[in-house]
Amino acid sequence: MPPMVLTFAASDPTGGAGVQADLLTIAALQCHPLSVITGLTVQDTSGVARMMALDAQWVLDQAQCLLADIEVAAFKAGVLGSAANVRAVREIVKAHPAIPFVVDPVLASGRGDSLAADDLVPALREHLLPCTTILTPNSIEARRLAAPETDLARCAQRLVDRGCKYVLITGTHEATDEVVNTLYDAHGVVREDRWRRLPGEYHGSGCTLASAIAARLAQGTEVPDAAREAQEFTWHALAAAFHAGRGQLLPQRFFRG
Repeated sequence: MPPMVLTFAASDPTGGAGVQADLLTIAALQCHPLSVITGLTVQDTSGVARMMALDAQWVLDQAQCLLADIEVAAFKAGVLGSAANVRAVREIVKAHPAIPFVVDPVLASGRGDSLAADDLVPALREHLLPCTTILTPNSIEARRLAAPETDLARCAQRLVDRGCKYVLITGTHEATDEVVNTLYDAHGVVREDRWRRLPGEYHGSGCTLASAIAARLAQGTEVPDAAREAQEFTWHALAAAFHAGRGQLLPQRFFRG
């Protein structure tokens, strides 16, 4: 039986990001995906037009029903949609402290469309970060979560101080020749990985990375190695990306290496 990975995420009709991206990634890495829907979106490959967060009780009920029946090896959270849903996910995760928990703190679409209400960032800081095994923000998200700090190393330290065991800050939004992704823990830098910057804009790269980490953790890989292996998977998925529409490229999670 493959390891079970449960993702909390909003639906993306394009399949590029959101819960659909999580399911594709988890399955591509030989785990079985389970899903709790946190919201619905109206979007295409160019951006998000509308989003509706599900009622928090629906989030709780979906997760509790699954967990009463199936043994889960890892949790992953993406777009949660509301502060109430953050608290609902916290309730589930805190009831299962031995299960690793990967958080992709998605606050906006690739185009910049907001996916977070004003009260969601404080809720993430207060309720979710203390339960998080590894947080995977891009540099914009890291600075917003650690505000008013702007230096990325100090941002990581603030996020670890809030309870995250590890923080992997990705450098896709930084003005560097290579993409530099840095993993931190309470002692500082754990590893730094550099990747050739690919041309184009991609829809769902962060979802792919976080879900790949969750899959590797579910298979028993230690966090530093899981972070490295997930980055490699994500880079190859982006390198094989395709245009399904007129907007961003979609990662090919079932690339043939």
